[in-house]
Amino acid sequence: MAGREEPPEGSPEGLPSGGDDEYRSVVFDESFIRAARLQEFSAQERMGRHARAVRSRAGWPRRGPGRLLVALALLVLAFGTAVFMGIHHPYRPPPVSRAQPLHSVVVPLAPRGAVPGGTPAELFAHSPAAAFRTGESGVNVPGARATAHFAYSDVLAALKIARQYVVTSSLDPAVLMGGSAEQLRDLLAPDQYTQFNRSMAAPSADGLHAATGWLVRFDPAQVALASSGVRVTGELRYAEAADRTLEVIADHTFVYPLRPAASRTTGAGPAQGDGASLFTVHREVHFRFGAEDLRLRQTHVTLADVEAGPQNCTADAVNRLRPLLAGQHASGGGPAGTDPYATGQRATSLCGTLAAGTQPAV
Repeated sequence: MAGREEPPEGSPEGLPSGGDDEYRSVVFDESFIRAARLQEFSAQERMGRHARAVRSRAGWPRRGPGRLLVALALLVLAFGTAVFMGIHHPYRPPPVSRAQPLHSVVVPLAPRGAVPGGTPAELFAHSPAAAFRTGESGVNVPGARATAHFAYSDVLAALKIARQYVVTSSLDPAVLMGGSAEQLRDLLAPDQYTQFNRSMAAPSADGLHAATGWLVRFDPAQVALASSGVRVTGELRYAEAADRTLEVIADHTFVYPLRPAASRTTGAGPAQGDGASLFTVHREVHFRFGAEDLRLRQTHVTLADVEAGPQNCTADAVNRLRPLLAGQHASGGGPAGTDPYATGQRATSLCGTLAAGTQPAV
């Protein structure tokens, strides 16, 4: 048997006739060689004792539990990272702000006798307001410090917004004389717009819709400012509440020099300076700020306690403040009676008396 003989009918059609040509179409390129799992030792390595003919090449296991364990470990690591970032992410969305309406109480203060008159300078010099500051200079922003959940810049921003509200609502001449209050409304959170608009359009003594709870305003047909020098004293305070909101309290006293309006005087021009009188308004206004409020530069006004006089106890003080002017006396007696048997929402009837020494001694 010298070698393989061809069959009588010859080589099958399409196949090479020699054994050496049987794998001629197989190409062992460089990538095929590198991917081999077994590698033959060199001649020198095979001469060593107990040497094997081939060695295994390290590589990524194609099957088996190794790859499964690695994939599982990566999955657990990715899941743990996602949970950690969700808990400790520094940019949490702010809490949703819930609307809180303004509750207000407006108390007229009746004088014991005739309202003193004179020039604004004389009246101020002989009143407790002699040392008060004039205008905006009496509404100061205190030193600010960070709280548990509000940075220094947040606290300072809240104090500045509250100050702007106090100045606009109590010192702006246009607002005082019944003009537009849009710039004041712009400082409010949108969820208080409806209550504010109703209070301006249809005020009522229900504790929720008193226009004079939001601002100070007079009837321009009855009174006018005798001078621009409104005297002011008071303070702004702040503290963080339990629900992670920032509360600011504005506690101020404003003293307005007033005179009868031009339409009520005998001449065409304004009244003489000695026909002026002082009207005092004490306001304590509470503001609430959430993270979203500070970002949008807005506030929620939640409480307003107002005491104002000299007025009649029967004055409609929820729409406009109605001062008694120089030489006038209180009339109409005390406050109207309150029916304890009435159910539902009812008007609040409150009145006070100006204490001795609060009027100018002229």
